[in-house]
Amino acid sequence: MPTRDEIFDSVRETLVDALGLDDDEVVPEATLMGDLGAESIDFLDIAFRLEKAFDIKIPRGELFPENIASSDSGFVKDGEFTEAGIAELRTKMPHADIDSFADDPKVEKMQDLFTVDMLVNFLDARLS
Repeated sequence: MPTRDEIFDSVRETLVDALGLDDDEVVPEATLMGDLGAESIDFLDIAFRLEKAFDIKIPRGELFPENIASSDSGFVKDGEFTEAGIAELRTKMPHADIDSFADDPKVEKMQDLFTVDMLVNFLDARLS
């Protein structure tokens, strides 16, 4: 089983290759979209590359949950996640920093949950 540092190194290499970044740009707190310039289409490529790098299968929607923020999900009201929505995020994304997000749960800030550290947390839990 790889160490957390080894997982981080593989995640960094994956993001450098997938997004055309420099090594020093990929830090644990970097957000995939805001800081590293990933687009939603890149998430599929990142998941595929991580599957190959770690020889695992990541079911669609497990790493990057889908449709949780849609207006008809019942988890969003007036552009913010409801308490039920926050609880759903905790269930679907135990690898993300939901506590910080819950302080200001605007839908448009959901993308800030997708960080380098979140990927490392996900893989660390999956591989242990």
